[in-house]
Amino acid sequence: MSRTSKYHLPKGTSAEGPYDVLVTPESAGWGYSGLGVLTLEPGAAHTLSTGDREFLVLPLTGSCTVTTDGTAFELAGRTDVFASVTDFAYVPRGSEAVISSAHGGRFALPSARTERGGHSARYGRKEDVPVELRGAGACSRQVNNYCLPGTFEAERLLVCEVLTPGGNWSSYPPHKHDRARPGMESELEEIYYFEVAGDGMGYQRVYGTEDRPVDVLAEVRSGDTVLVPHGWHGPSIAAPGYDLYYLNVMAGPEPDRAWLICDDPAHAWVRATWDAQDVDDRLPFGETR
Repeated sequence: MSRTSKYHLPKGTSAEGPYDVLVTPESAGWGYSGLGVLTLEPGAAHTLSTGDREFLVLPLTGSCTVTTDGTAFELAGRTDVFASVTDFAYVPRGSEAVISSAHGGRFALPSARTERGGHSARYGRKEDVPVELRGAGACSRQVNNYCLPGTFEAERLLVCEVLTPGGNWSSYPPHKHDRARPGMESELEEIYYFEVAGDGMGYQRVYGTEDRPVDVLAEVRSGDTVLVPHGWHGPSIAAPGYDLYYLNVMAGPEPDRAWLICDDPAHAWVRATWDAQDVDDRLPFGETR
């Protein structure tokens, strides 16, 4: 169920060629953020031509080798998104990379269009990925900060994962980042890609400001994608009994790479309640390293 199918892409509806999910700036109707989800059968390979975008290769399940510019990065990956953080590879604009997997797997390819190409291809160690437990009580969640300012250098690309125990809320209080306000808010387009444990479901809300309306209330399942072009987004709700995962991909036009948000004033007070609550003892998920 979704109020606005334009921004809710159920599993399979954005598949194209070898990709289970393919969101480009053109298909999303915006300028910068993109995402591919690639499934490789055992022994298969895929050639990624980056063009005017920078990419991460981020294993969702399984392991792979990323070969680019004569260098091979061996990604050990993970058994699933709830099991652990993962190692990853960065591939810059104007490059070609071959992604191969001896045993098969599923691989997220978050991307951002960029005019610059100042970074070289490189390997991201899972040991260096900061794992943050955010919120408290029923708003407890885990954030794996792969490619953010201060955690991994890129031109425009911002990538993190959020894991929410069943029955909890994340992306809450609702917040936005759609206007350039120095020191307060940055302009970023955002993609949410979902996985749900146990063949369950979750819910995602996106709603606009008075001058920029958008209205999404989506029941999300594994393989679904939600686009956030602007406006307040949240909560992301994990139904009781079903842990919720989503991959966040963000990029925007501002020259300084930053992730600055502002809360919906109607709900910002919720943050102050966390001081009197404990973090959910189901966190962190699996092996953080």
